[in-house]
Amino acid sequence: MSDHDHDPNPQLTETDRGYLRRCVELAQEALAAGDEPFGSVLVLDDAIVAQDRNRVAGGDRTRHPELSLARWAIENLQEQQRAVAQVYTSGEHCPMCAAAHGWAGLGRIVYATSSAQLGQWLREWGVPAAPVALLPIQQVVPGVPVAGPEESLTEQIRELHHRCHVG
Repeated sequence: MSDHDHDPNPQLTETDRGYLRRCVELAQEALAAGDEPFGSVLVLDDAIVAQDRNRVAGGDRTRHPELSLARWAIENLQEQQRAVAQVYTSGEHCPMCAAAHGWAGLGRIVYATSSAQLGQWLREWGVPAAPVALLPIQQVVPGVPVAGPEESLTEQIRELHHRCHVG
């Protein structure tokens, strides 16, 4: 048996998991700053070229890290670079961020937890539904390669969301 046979998510590499762990660190920073726990990184040529965390606490509910990275990519990368750049994120893109990703012409998306997982947790905790549907990325941008969720990070991210929404 190869190491790959024991891999809980064979579509992800250890490099992918490392970038996702950085996203979780950014989500922790967001929560510590009073924001919802989401963090994302933009990777080009095996290096993080931009990163951000959620910044909605100031009242602008559109200040998601994935949207910020899409805007950064448009301003700083050529079209060909954007096409091969990858976005890693602690939580699957919302429809707004998925659309921005598609319009920016970015490449693969890798997420640690899915919108379906987040929606289930919020329902379990009695948190009111968001004003935007939690759709899978593929329903918004069907041509973008997507990988996730990463089971090894599920409980850690669930705990961050629990602290954010329940206390």
